Amino acid sequence: MSLIKSSTSFLWEIFKIVLISLAIIVPIRYFVMQPFFVRGASMEPNFKGGDYLIINEIGYHFGQPQRGDVVVFRPPQNTSQFYIKRIIGMPGEVISIKGGSVWVGQDHNSLKLLEEEYLHEVTQGDMEAILGIDEYFVLGDNRNSSSDSRSWGSVKRGAIIGKAWIRAWPFDSFEIIKEPEY
Repeated sequence: MSLIKSSTSFLWEIFKIVLISLAIIVPIRYFVMQPFFVRGASMEPNFKGGDYLIINEIGYHFGQPQRGDVVVFRPPQNTSQFYIKRIIGMPGEVISIKGGSVWVGQDHNSLKLLEEEYLHEVTQGDMEAILGIDEYFVLGDNRNSSSDSRSWGSVKRGAIIGKAWIRAWPFDSFEIIKEPEY
């Protein structure tokens, strides 16, 4: 009888540990941060296919996305997918791509060249976009291999899941992700 009682006690303790662990891990995973694997070449050389990122989901509950943030979002053309891109245009701005450069401003007369030191190539295409009050213009860092706002338009604020926070894999590239200064 003592063996059954100790086995039951042991199983009860294991059950409590599992339950407490789930009570801690599940809310963190679904509301605070989540893992994200980079797929494809659209963010190279800054993020490569196979990079394992931790996405900060809670930060944007206390502040708004900023230009230069690398964000994970659901694209407008396929909301079952997750994309990773860099925010280039902010709500209410005019974005103009011409001559291989990106220009941003509040109106056509105030357009300024966006200095993007993290890029190794020019931005292809000529276009203009006027963003609404809850819209962001996103581009991949590897502009020649990126499906982004140039082809399918702006991203609504509600579609943004979170901001890339930590590169956890590969270990030799571990870092807290910093935003560029413009």
